[in-house]
Amino acid sequence: MEKKILHILTGRDKQITPEETIKQPLPHQNFRFANPFIVIHHLPPEEIKPGSQLRIHPHPHRGFSPVTFTLQGEGFHRDNAGHDNIVKAGDVQWMFAGKGLLHSEGPTPNLLKNGGVQEFIQIWVNAPAAHKWDAPFYQSAKKEEQPPVLVQPGVELRLASGSFDGKIGPLKSHTPVISVVGTVKADINLSIKANEGYWTLLYIANGSASVNGNDIDKYQLVVFDKANTDIDIRTTADTTLLFLSAQPIDEPIAAKDNFVMNTKEEIEQAMEDYKNGVFGALSH
Repeated sequence: MEKKILHILTGRDKQITPEETIKQPLPHQNFRFANPFIVIHHLPPEEIKPGSQLRIHPHPHRGFSPVTFTLQGEGFHRDNAGHDNIVKAGDVQWMFAGKGLLHSEGPTPNLLKNGGVQEFIQIWVNAPAAHKWDAPFYQSAKKEEQPPVLVQPGVELRLASGSFDGKIGPLKSHTPVISVVGTVKADINLSIKANEGYWTLLYIANGSASVNGNDIDKYQLVVFDKANTDIDIRTTADTTLLFLSAQPIDEPIAAKDNFVMNTKEEIEQAMEDYKNGVFGALSH
């Protein structure tokens, strides 16, 4: 049976640095979380001029995973657990912050020097309470390491994590998380069988589509009811989309600044730990 749409959420502008503004469809004033999906940030295509100095300087995280889907350009990641990596267009990186670390991110020195277009989607994937204090880890998958799914002419969708369409994505999570990203040409029909009981989301980064009979434009996030399985998509323009589905984490959420925990007290402890240097140091 067809999945009911609970919400259609339009990403609002949110300034994340003095120079950069992203679209944020989640959390939204009409719907906060689809736990484990806590945040969705989309940087629309941004022209970086040669000689730019854009970056997000070292900052802390605890209790969840920032996951970045690089749509255009290339970005770097560096953290004080010893991870240092570059992701290019089509690549995905998954950093589990666990008990806490510092990291910095932004366009690569090469992109800043020579200029180009940067676009990415970053989501925050919550961890269950039993794993929030685990050691941090980092994983990434190049575009060619992500198996194609829903294969037909005009469809270039890749599976980054989870089990979907008979394939298994390369990136691992504490609880089942399916993530599919890519492009679909205009006037193509897609039929998706989602997992009943899972949170299921569809974000249109560029383009437009009809989703179970509803017109969805770019920067809009569709939140489906957990019941039933059938999702029918017809693209009405060349479209870039992110499909997400995950087993719910039925635990309390306390989220503030760069931390996602279960209680207000744990958030206050994280802020105090950062202030007192418990997260360590990262020079740049």
